[in-house]
Amino acid sequence: MGQGLNAILWDLAEKVGAELNYEVVEVALTREGGQRFLRVYIDHPDGIGIKDCELFSKRLSTVLDAEDPIPTAYLLEVSSPGLERPLTKPEHFQRFAGQHVEIRLFAPLQGKRKLQGRLKGWSDQPESQVLVEVDGTTWNIPWNLIAKARLQVID
Repeated sequence: MGQGLNAILWDLAEKVGAELNYEVVEVALTREGGQRFLRVYIDHPDGIGIKDCELFSKRLSTVLDAEDPIPTAYLLEVSSPGLERPLTKPEHFQRFAGQHVEIRLFAPLQGKRKLQGRLKGWSDQPESQVLVEVDGTTWNIPWNLIAKARLQVID
């Protein structure tokens, strides 16, 4: 899967999201065993139910059939982001400040590739960074270094 295909899929999902008034949280085309899955996570201020997922799935399926960006067979799955929702946009890091997060990095930062702590927010100064408090120390993590970020449910 090329970066180009990922951008196309995000764009198509975002258009459907804007049309139906849902936030697209994450779009991921993956391979599991011999099957490909296109997973789209959506959100709405009033929450997400099965009917929301069905509506979004039907509309996105129509768009994907018309555009045909994925050259092979795949299964489309649309769901809510859940409690351990992915954080994929700067506004997510602002909205969920104070929550516990797990962040995985493309490359080590001060010897670590995985950080768990309390999200402090987002900063554009001097560059785009995610702020996370880990064991009493605030880390300024460059946006371009983050591979994945998710909320964590802590008991």
